[in-house]
Amino acid sequence: MKKALIFQGGWDGHEPQLTSKRFAGLLEKNGIAAEIYDTTDCLADFEKLLTYDLIVACWTGGELKWEYSQNVSEAVARGVGLAGCHGGMCDAFRNDTNWQFMTGGQWVSHPGGDGVEYTVNIRRGTSPLVEGLEDFTVKSEHYYLHVDPAIEVLATTRFPNANVNYYHSANKPIDMPVIWTKYWGLGRVFYNSLGHHDDVFVNSPNAEILMERGMVWAAGGKEYNEKNGLTVDRYLNSAKMY
Repeated sequence: MKKALIFQGGWDGHEPQLTSKRFAGLLEKNGIAAEIYDTTDCLADFEKLLTYDLIVACWTGGELKWEYSQNVSEAVARGVGLAGCHGGMCDAFRNDTNWQFMTGGQWVSHPGGDGVEYTVNIRRGTSPLVEGLEDFTVKSEHYYLHVDPAIEVLATTRFPNANVNYYHSANKPIDMPVIWTKYWGLGRVFYNSLGHHDDVFVNSPNAEILMERGMVWAAGGKEYNEKNGLTVDRYLNSAKMY
């Protein structure tokens, strides 16, 4: 049976306990046993991390010990999946640039605060993860991120928002990534910027469907690599930079 490690904590405003519980249920529904931890110390044992198929980050802000960050980085590079939503993954450990490099983006602002209504535009045909889904409306924070140009964007939202004026509105309109995938070595990485509060997944069911599909996809990388004899050797020279 596949296993997932979920670590929850940081700023309580993002309701990490509720989202962790929801994600554990979605994973177990797909035959993936989930273990939830309230501390980043669960990332201390590198060899144990390698026994998981997926790591789910639900930790806003804070600091991550350098060795813990490297443990996650190396475990993901060897095929353990990484997934998360909203601030729980891409507003975590703001001083850790390697975490940002691995996850594919970093929160910088949410013009208008909470309660902004906007459309999430599905990029149809980009991935099986979005198959059969239509564009949908969200009422939540409208996340503005700095993103890795290498990510595979599955859904976007339009900035500036017609109902919100802020300094960025002086620039041209852009499509901001909302949901993406990427790879870190042999590891699959999935991020969904929705989820400021847990009820976003209730009020916008497509957000939960995408989260479920993304986590399951990320958890499947390790098995795929093993079946196809893929190894991380080709990437190991990059470790010298650390």
